[in-house]
Formats: sequence, C-alpha cells, structure tokens
Amino acid sequence: MSTTTPAAPTAAFSTARTTATAARVLRQLRHDPRTIALMLLVPCLMLVLLRYVFDASPRTFDNTGASLLGIFPLITMFLVTSIATLRERTSGTLERLLAMPLGKADLIAGYALAFGTVAVVQSALATGLAVWLLGLDVTGSPWLLLLVALLDALLGTALGLFVSAFAASEFQAVQFMPAVIFPQLLLCGLFTPRADMHPLLEAVSDVLPMSYAVDGMNEVLHHTDLTSAFVRDVLVVAGCALLVLALGAATLRRRTD
Repeated sequence: MSTTTPAAPTAAFSTARTTATAARVLRQLRHDPRTIALMLLVPCLMLVLLRYVFDASPRTFDNTGASLLGIFPLITMFLVTSIATLRERTSGTLERLLAMPLGKADLIAGYALAFGTVAVVQSALATGLAVWLLGLDVTGSPWLLLLVALLDALLGTALGLFVSAFAASEFQAVQFMPAVIFPQLLLCGLFTPRADMHPLLEAVSDVLPMSYAVDGMNEVLHHTDLTSAFVRDVLVVAGCALLVLALGAATLRRRTD
C-alpha cells in the first residue's frame, strides 16, 4: 500500500517571503493609478476642501483639521486594503499563493508592509500639506502629527485586511464601512468631547481605537512637550493595529465560495 509523504510544514514567519509578497503587491499598485490616486491624493484634497470650508474661521480648521488628518488616511486605507485583498481572494490568487510555501502570517505581514509603505507616503503628504501649505497651527511637533497619521493609516490597513475575510464581494467589503468606521467616527470626539456624551456611549468610545487617534492629535495640537497621554494614545493605536493584523492572519481564507 502506497503512502503519501506529508508536506513539510511552512514556517510561521519568513522575512524573505514577507518582503517578496510586499514587492508583488507594490508592483500591482504601480499599475493601478486610480488606487494610487485614492490613497495619496484624496486625503490631501479633503484637507484642502476642509480648509476653505472654514476659510472665515481658521481656528476651527486648526481644531478639526488635526483630527481629520488622522481619520482620512484611516478611512482610505481601510477601503483600498479591504477591496484589494478581497479581489485577490475572489480571483483565486490567494488560493494559489497559499498552496505554495507561504504562511498566512507571511501573507498578512506582506500586505501590511506594502500598504504601510504607501501609508508613509500618504501621511507625509497630508501632514506636510496641512502644516506647511494650509497653515494648520499646532503647538507641538509636526513630526508627532505625522506619527499619529501613519499609525492611523496602518490601523486602517489592518482593519481592511481583517474585514475582507468576511466579505463575499467588493460591494460587501464597502458595506462593512458603516459598521466598522462610522460608529468610531461618531464616538471618537470629533463632533463633541467624549466626556459630554451619554455615559454608555462614552464607555463604548473608550474601547474604540479611533478615539485614541483623535486624542493623540489633540495632544499635539495643544501641548508643546511630549505628554504621557500622547504616549498612551500612540501605544493604544499601535497595539490595536497589531492585534487586528493577528486576527486577520487567523481568519484569512484561501478563496471566496
């Protein structure tokens, strides 16, 4: 009776496989100018629009622009990442990749690295535009604004990778936005201080990562020095991004039925 030799188990994580995956995703993005425009230009255009909406009240732009500087990248990276990952699964690309010696951790880390690279460019463009061209007045260092904007974009990438596992079509991926992004947008403190909300809603906002992103931006807006609250906010956003990436690796499916 013949026996089948089991395939060698794939290592949990490989730097070489991760960077190869990231390079493949970046090559695909290079040939998709519409997606590049969505990721890089739309947040900048929204900030320009916001600046001139509050043309008669620059101080209002200072108060809301810093928060939206982190929220816009999160939203765009969520949309692009969820749709791009789902497209790869529905086309059978993920199934072929995972049939190779490529672990789920390699794949998720590769996608995160590729979109994270784009997020660095996106956050740098939006921060530079807001501070040096649109006149966003911040008390702290613009580099701290850039740090929070980058972490927000990475969080959006992680959330997009995670929710793509539960969508069967690109339309369904977009439908996750009201469920995942909109509640955070309403409860993050952008429209009213979280302390003024109903106690139940304030408690819910305390566990939503976007709340800490907005708090971190406000810390830079009002404080010259690095505060302990800012460090806490940054660590919470970064920790949430890593946690969601781990959940994305655990729930990743080879293909959509």
